[in-house]
Amino acid sequence: MKHPVDVHVGKRVRHRRWMLGMTQQQLAQHVGIKFQQIQKYETGMNRVSASRLWDIASALDVPVAYFFEGMDEIESGDSRAPGTVKGDILADKEALELVRSYYAIPENQRRRLFELARVLSDVA
Repeated sequence: MKHPVDVHVGKRVRHRRWMLGMTQQQLAQHVGIKFQQIQKYETGMNRVSASRLWDIASALDVPVAYFFEGMDEIESGDSRAPGTVKGDILADKEALELVRSYYAIPENQRRRLFELARVLSDVA
C-alpha cells in the first residue's frame, strides 16, 4: 500500500521535472539510476531514500524541502489530490504545458501575448 507521503513526494518530483521539461530518462541519468526507478518514485510505489532525494533535488535544482511543501494540507485532511499544493495552478498538466509553451515563444511576441491575455481577462 502506498504511503501518502511517498505519493506526495513522487508527485512533487514529477511536477518539478515537467516544469524543467526533463524526461524521466534524463533525470535518471543525472541521478545515476534507471528511468524505471524514477517512474516508481513518481507514482509513490517506491520510497525515496534520503540520499537519493538529495540527488534528485540537486538534479532538479530545488531544496529537499520542496518535495514536502503542501504536506500540512494533506495531514489536515484537505480534499485535493495528494501532491497538490494549495493554490498551485501548475499542478494541472494543461496549465503547466501552457506555461512551458508560453516561455518557448520569442520574448517580444511573448510580451504582446501577455498583454493580450491581460486585456482579455479584464474583460471577462
